[in-house]
Amino acid sequence: MILTVTPNPALDVTYEVQRLVPHTSHRVLSVRELAGGKGVNVAAVASLRGQSVVATGLLGGATGGRLRRDLDERRIRHDFAECSHETRRTVTVVSRSDGDATAFNEPGEDWRDEDWRLLVQHLQGLLRRYAPRVLVASGSVPAGFPADGYARLVRLGHDAGCRVVVDASRDALLEAVAAGPDVVKPNREELLGVTGATDPVVGAKLLQDKGAREVVVSLGPDGIVSVAPDGRVCRAIPPGALKGNPTGAGDSAVAAIASGLCSGQPWPEVLADAVAWSGAAVLQPTAGTVDPHDIHRLRAAVRVERE
Repeated sequence: MILTVTPNPALDVTYEVQRLVPHTSHRVLSVRELAGGKGVNVAAVASLRGQSVVATGLLGGATGGRLRRDLDERRIRHDFAECSHETRRTVTVVSRSDGDATAFNEPGEDWRDEDWRLLVQHLQGLLRRYAPRVLVASGSVPAGFPADGYARLVRLGHDAGCRVVVDASRDALLEAVAAGPDVVKPNREELLGVTGATDPVVGAKLLQDKGAREVVVSLGPDGIVSVAPDGRVCRAIPPGALKGNPTGAGDSAVAAIASGLCSGQPWPEVLADAVAWSGAAVLQPTAGTVDPHDIHRLRAAVRVERE
C-alpha cells in the first residue's frame, strides 16, 4: 500500500480558453474543479492504476470540504486531518488551440506550530493503522512549515518501515536528502536550482553527496534519467514530444515509481512506466488523471538505456 502526504494541498481550478492572449479578456469555455496538490495527484493516478493508496495532509474551510467531496466522487481513498485555516486554490488556464497551460498557485495560509504537530500526530496514526510499504511526501510547503519538515517526514516513514519517495524543490529538497530518502525525483529545473549543475547526472551525484540514495530526474520530453547509489545510470526515453498540459506529468511519474517500489518491479521497468504514465498525464486536460490506453500505447514505445 502507498500513503501520500501533501503539506500544501489545493483545490485545482482549470479554465479552458480558445487561446491565451496576455492583456486581453477571455471567454472561458469550461471550468473544472479537482482535488489537487502533488501528493493528491500521485494518489489519484496510483488509484486509477489499481494501487491501494491513501492520501493525507491537512484540510480546512469550505475549500477543504470541496476537495474532500471531489475525492469521494472519484473514489480516491483519503484521510485528512481538519485544520483551522482555509485550504488554498490553484488556477490553471489551458489554451485549447495549442494545449499550453499557465498556472497561478496560491501560497496557502501560514502554518502555526499546532498545524505541524497535528500533521505529525495524524501521520503517525495512519502509519500504524495502514502499515504502508511506501510513503510519498511531495509538493510545495506553506510559510511556517518547519525548515526540516521534509527530513522529519522521511524519518517518520523510515521509522515505520516504509520506503520513502520525496518530490520537493528548493530548501525542502535539500533538507529532505539529508535524511536519506529512498528516492528523490526533482525535475531538471529543480535540480539545477539546488545544485547549479546543468548536467542532470552530475546534479544527481551532488544530491547523493548530500545524502540522497536513488535520484530520478524528469527531463520533460527527453524522458527520465536515474542515478543509483552505486553510480549506475539508467535512462528511459519516450518516442517523442507530446502536446498537452504538463501540469501533472511529474506527479504521474512519482505514482509509477511508488507503485513499482510497492510491487517490487525491476528498476528499469519502473522508469519506463514512469515515462509512460507521465506522458499519458500530458494528454489529459487536468492533473491527476490518465487514460490506460494512452499508457499502454506509450509504454510500448519507451526505450530504456543503461550506462
